[in-house]
Amino acid sequence: MEDPDSIKDPNKYQKFKKVDGATYQRVNQFLRKHTHITAREWAIARLCADFKTTSGSEMTFIGENLPELCPFMVDSYSPQAVNQARSSFKKKVKKAGATFFYGAMCGFFTAEELDEILFEASEVARFLLEVEGTSLNLDDEIDVEDRITEVMRGVAEAASVILKTRPGQEDGDQGMQEPEEEPALPDREEGEEPV
Repeated sequence: MEDPDSIKDPNKYQKFKKVDGATYQRVNQFLRKHTHITAREWAIARLCADFKTTSGSEMTFIGENLPELCPFMVDSYSPQAVNQARSSFKKKVKKAGATFFYGAMCGFFTAEELDEILFEASEVARFLLEVEGTSLNLDDEIDVEDRITEVMRGVAEAASVILKTRPGQEDGDQGMQEPEEEPALPDREEGEEPV
């Protein structure tokens, strides 16, 4: 979290300096290529984390000072717009997490593939933290990665056990079974849309 003085003076806030001069569009293109969030959501999420108070984040301060706090944001935002971007960020993170865990739990990925996905994701996250000017203690970073890897190995092992106990999976095949025949579709009434 930033110094309390930076709340009084947005010019003392030292994040996002590495993208000073970059346009919103360019930052947004990079984020869209590597994540599911927009430049707006990234900036607002970082600012909400940095300007957190006991009663929440300083939505009014963040919105009013957005161009000074984040160089690629050119307009001020209302507190409602800040809250909407914050909410959108949270929803996307939750959906991405659910998608990732489904891929892990359904047996689609091997433990090694999950490790590779986590490594690539951590590289992108580390790069974003570096670009925004947030530093993590190396020991803390390694500890977090080790804990996530351990949890994901457990998820992969549990998913493997669950999938092997399902009918048609006793042979250990975790892939989708092709049906011997195409299932028959129910007859449709006239004018009814196909399923």
